[in-house]
Amino acid sequence: MASVAEVKSAIDAAIQQVSEGQAAVHAASEKITEAQQSLAVALDGSGHEAVSTAHASLSQATLELEECLAATQAAVEQAQSYAAAL
Repeated sequence: MASVAEVKSAIDAAIQQVSEGQAAVHAASEKITEAQQSLAVALDGSGHEAVSTAHASLSQATLELEECLAATQAAVEQAQSYAAAL
């Protein structure tokens, strides 16, 4: 059985991994936003259905990345709470 110190260390390592993942998700979100802006400029005035679908898909991707960040933040908070209670 692991000691309290080992458990806390493992929790800290997991939180660090989540933080690194969150940074990657944040960077991806920024790139998608940039892509959406570039697409808007390039296709300004186009009423084609594919353009609307592309915009909607990029918006959905951004929303899902925000949800991912919120979920991982909740996990970090719970892990920190558990570690503090040990």
